[in-house]
Amino acid sequence: MRVETDPEREEQEALSGQMSFLDHLEELRKRILHSLIAVAVAFAVTWTFRDQLWRIVAGPIRETGAEMTGTTLTGAINVQLKLAILAAIFLAAPFVLGQVWLFISPGLYKHERRYALPFILSSSVLFILGGIFGYFIAFPFTAQFLVDWTKGMGLVPRLSAPEYFDLFFLVELALAIIFEIPALIFILARIGLVSGPFLLRNTRYAILISFVIAAVITPTTDVTNMMVMVVPMISLYLVGVIVAYVFGKKRTKEPGD
Repeated sequence: MRVETDPEREEQEALSGQMSFLDHLEELRKRILHSLIAVAVAFAVTWTFRDQLWRIVAGPIRETGAEMTGTTLTGAINVQLKLAILAAIFLAAPFVLGQVWLFISPGLYKHERRYALPFILSSSVLFILGGIFGYFIAFPFTAQFLVDWTKGMGLVPRLSAPEYFDLFFLVELALAIIFEIPALIFILARIGLVSGPFLLRNTRYAILISFVIAAVITPTTDVTNMMVMVVPMISLYLVGVIVAYVFGKKRTKEPGD
């Protein structure tokens, strides 16, 4: 008796079978190690500019009129260490995102792997744009809101430098990751895993997930600050829907794959 087979399914099974679970773990370990080395190299650069970076980071809080204090002997150096690490992450972002691509590319067809450069370039630009949005819009708004709330209670707003930077670090990194949504949707749409109609039908779930994520990462529980995170997430998701409509296609296997 002849058994009918699905060539595409066999191809996918063969492709997935090329690497065992332990091979995947080893590949993940290698990509993480390479990313950490890249961040470490970038850190050697950003550390030399720690004083200039701190003056830039401290800008938003100075504009609110709040006072910043150092409450511990090690607080200042810890802040500058974290700041240099944050800057190093942004500096090494293209290489790190390249490692992300190299990790997922073995599961793609050969013709799908040509999207490597568009993915790395677009995701790197979006990552940096997320940081810019955080610095010039989201974080100043959050800082001003919290300072005004403190003043409204008749208190003098004074905060420690570590507390201030921890909030800055959270907002910057969260928004940089959030801004990756269109790039992620682009690559998923190009390889046929998602489509514009599919994403549009599930917009309500995307909105719900956006509020849940914002509730987790927002430093306060008020709706105003939550919206600073929610609005970019939903907006970028909708941009991703348009991207999926324009660039999406059904995933197919081409000759030679």
